[in-house]
Amino acid sequence: MELLSRKLMRRGGPREEFDWAVLYRRIKSPHGQISAGGDFLQELSLHDVRLDPDSRHGEAQRTNLEYLLMLDVDQLVWSFRKQAGLQYPGKPYGGWESPDIELRGHFVGHYMSASAKMWASTHNDTLYQKMSAVVEALNACQKKMGTGYLSAFPTELFDRFEALRSVWAPYYTIHKIMAGLLDQYLYAGNNEALQMVVWMAEYFGNRVENVIKKYTIERHWTSLNEETGGMNDVLYNLYSITGDQKHLKLAHLFDKPCFLGLLAVQSDSLSGFHANTHIPIVIGAQRRYEITGDPLYKDIGTYFMDIINSSHSYATGGTSFGEFWSDPKHLAETLKTENEESCTTYNMLKVSRNLFRWTREMSYVDYYERAMTNGVLSIQRGTDPGIMIYMLPLGVGVSKAKSYHGWGTQFSSFWCCYGTGIESFSKLGDSIYFEKGGSTPSLYIVQYVSNSLNWKSGGIRLGQKVEPLASSEPYLRVTLTFSPVKAAAQSSELNLRIPFWTRSDAKAALNDESLNVPLPGNFLSITRKWSPGDKLILQLPVGLRMEAIEDERPEYASVQAILFGPYLLAGLSKTDWQLSPAAPSLRRTGSLPPSPAVAPPLWSSPTPTAPSPWRSYPARDPMPRPRHFPPRPGEPLAGAGAAGDARTPRPPRHGSGGAAGTGGVLTVAAAGAAADSTFRVVAGLDGKNGTVSFESLGRPGCYILGAAAFSPGESVRLGAAAASPAAASFSLNAPMRGYNPISFVAKGATRDFLLEPLMSLKDESYTAYFSIGG
Repeated sequence: MELLSRKLMRRGGPREEFDWAVLYRRIKSPHGQISAGGDFLQELSLHDVRLDPDSRHGEAQRTNLEYLLMLDVDQLVWSFRKQAGLQYPGKPYGGWESPDIELRGHFVGHYMSASAKMWASTHNDTLYQKMSAVVEALNACQKKMGTGYLSAFPTELFDRFEALRSVWAPYYTIHKIMAGLLDQYLYAGNNEALQMVVWMAEYFGNRVENVIKKYTIERHWTSLNEETGGMNDVLYNLYSITGDQKHLKLAHLFDKPCFLGLLAVQSDSLSGFHANTHIPIVIGAQRRYEITGDPLYKDIGTYFMDIINSSHSYATGGTSFGEFWSDPKHLAETLKTENEESCTTYNMLKVSRNLFRWTREMSYVDYYERAMTNGVLSIQRGTDPGIMIYMLPLGVGVSKAKSYHGWGTQFSSFWCCYGTGIESFSKLGDSIYFEKGGSTPSLYIVQYVSNSLNWKSGGIRLGQKVEPLASSEPYLRVTLTFSPVKAAAQSSELNLRIPFWTRSDAKAALNDESLNVPLPGNFLSITRKWSPGDKLILQLPVGLRMEAIEDERPEYASVQAILFGPYLLAGLSKTDWQLSPAAPSLRRTGSLPPSPAVAPPLWSSPTPTAPSPWRSYPARDPMPRPRHFPPRPGEPLAGAGAAGDARTPRPPRHGSGGAAGTGGVLTVAAAGAAADSTFRVVAGLDGKNGTVSFESLGRPGCYILGAAAFSPGESVRLGAAAASPAAASFSLNAPMRGYNPISFVAKGATRDFLLEPLMSLKDESYTAYFSIGG
């Protein structure tokens, strides 16, 4: 077995070969004794964390729960039953779970993991019954086949895998099934599921051993060039439960040496590698370090995270283009539609989470927050259950709805990213807190999400309430309340994360007494015996900043993303991406100040008190939107219902008219260099209550005219209304959407841009990076 690839061996590196027997002896030798990796922070059980249902995270969790409950057990296990020779009532699902797709069964594994974690997070009885029924059905399939094999496809796919013939990732699917069963054991206490995993490990251990005996171990390594998911990871996890050396040996045999060897010698050679094939291998290597204590695998995980974060990631925290890594620090040309496969973000969160538990270094949880906020919460289509994306477009004028895959469907997609998606939204509470035991237990609060925690080690029930962040009030305010479980609670330590994105004037108070807050990038630590009624308040200023694309070429120096705290702000646009350059001093610091907060009524825009490239839009008012957008004088405009119309105007600038009535003016900004159009809002010319008409200020007596039976996609025009007052009269419908509480306007070279968090967008056309002064 070689740790390094042959290419590296030829460079003069050490070469050590040993066969299957030597590998097994080395595992059992005194020099290979198992010792835990270190004094790690521990995660808190999902059973002890409850998300606030009214929070953004709680809403995402609820949407995911609705989807998990929609899925039918018979349809999920249809292909498994057919493969086992059992009766298979109902019909199979479509997409990647179709009976003719070689990856079929992978989503069922994800479903078992997701449902186990969701049940731990909610204790929903219906979900418990469904997931238990899935495990029971799969157990019947495994017993019917009688060899330990369990899959929705025949063993012939593994024959092809071992013969190095074309096949679609059979071990990828097996990893999902084994991990799902193991999660059913770990989170739901299903002992039957554990025995099923053990039997599967025995079957596949025999297969791998036979390949090595028949050919060579190098032949086995060659076969790992096909995607195998996190087989090493799930087997290390299984070993941590069973202590069976065979499970440890098999885990080692899925540690892909030609890839891990590059990381071991700290070579950034990721270009051309399929990202989601290899991130799970790193996660497995991290687990190897935790179990064996081998520092090489700690270094591998650390170096991998370093090069991803410095050379291969976007401002969202995500990585990959078209599923592959490109050259380091050459990302500008990848800003298109096929960015940031969702699965890669799911897995990178695991990498950063592990590193934080090992080191307690703030940068890893800052990364986690960024990737979770932009790369996970962005992939659901609002509160539509079972509607998610595969890729997260980051180009100019892109849309989540218009990538290669677009939005998926509830019952006929089941892509890999659907599997990791349902898992992500089932464990949103697993990285808010970490703990360290001891005589004085220590709690690390690293994500600010409204929730309640039963901290058993500290003997405390803790409530965390986070006020929704808004651009009009640029402070993240967190309130922590305490209720000791016992009358005489023990002393415990709280460590509150002060994020890198805040400023040095952050404030904290315990029971109205001010505390000294450390600089951003540190923890605020408090040790005391907590009492009922204790209240800790944290106020973190949030500002705007720019971040350059990871591209070292001078011609792309102007390509910048705009962030507000952890939120990437996307600009609503179709083709434009040019922003006016900021003042020289601001360009040097890479920071842009938000505009003063003004909260005008609907149809009034805030006016900055000082010149700024930014304007903040009202947090509470809906976006002013008559039934159709007014056109530029003399030019028709498609109705507002035409999604993605090229002439959809930028945010309207309005005068001081009434909230929804008459007497004011409405200015619609032109989409290009043409002049804006300004209209006086008057009572509807048809004389009916509740209608309004729009008279052009530039052409008095001319009104916006529409068809009597208007439908989306039709045009309106400007003309005289004497012949048809009804055509000039409009009812004000409920707005299609409101301004996001976090909304800004950026001054562009030829137009302004409404900026909103990427995570809030659905089908809109947007731009994630801008050319600023370029």
